[in-house]
Amino acid sequence: MPKLLIVDDENKIRTVIKEYAEALLDAEVTEAPDGMDAVALVRDNDYDIIVMDVMMPKLDGFSAVKEIKKIKDIPVIMLSARGEEYDKLFGFEVGVDDYVVKDGKFSPKELMARIKVILARRVPAENTSDKLIFDGLIIDILAKDVTIDGNKIELTPKEYDLLLYLVRNKNIALSRDTLLSDIWGYEFGDVRTIDTHVKNLRSYLGPYRNKIATVRGTGYKFEG
Repeated sequence: MPKLLIVDDENKIRTVIKEYAEALLDAEVTEAPDGMDAVALVRDNDYDIIVMDVMMPKLDGFSAVKEIKKIKDIPVIMLSARGEEYDKLFGFEVGVDDYVVKDGKFSPKELMARIKVILARRVPAENTSDKLIFDGLIIDILAKDVTIDGNKIELTPKEYDLLLYLVRNKNIALSRDTLLSDIWGYEFGDVRTIDTHVKNLRSYLGPYRNKIATVRGTGYKFEG
């Protein structure tokens, strides 16, 4: 039974999401009306995923995510009435795994589907290979750790998934659409999400940043 934390200052929104999560995901749901309460709950409890509103009193969603990521590695879906590109990109930069716009087209069923995708990707990898090693870049699949020349780097779940996918398909040119579909589970979406995550990965990889090569007109590939 997945444990879901819903953070939103609108009681009606929390109620709708809770009802769908309990019915479609058989989830155990906890509610919080603002970011400060969410951070406090995370300190004392474990959750499989968080649905976080942006505009809230006391502590906004972006700030709450930053604080939560300091405490625990929990995937977050940002839920907001603000659909501007800047807000989405900023959300990914602070570590959210997905961004859903809460507008007239908002679908609780689609939100549940996105939650399922993220939860499915949190399942531990099969013990087929313990480590992937490329010079000083080492990916420990069982521990989900990445080290650069012996120093562990902290990646968000989506950054880790993207790096692992690129490495497992090394020397293959992968389109942005393919990456968006296979990692995020979207048939359609903003492919700039991929560019943002690749930019972040390259900054973490340091001397190995060039191993993620840009394939002009297509997407990216990992040069192994």
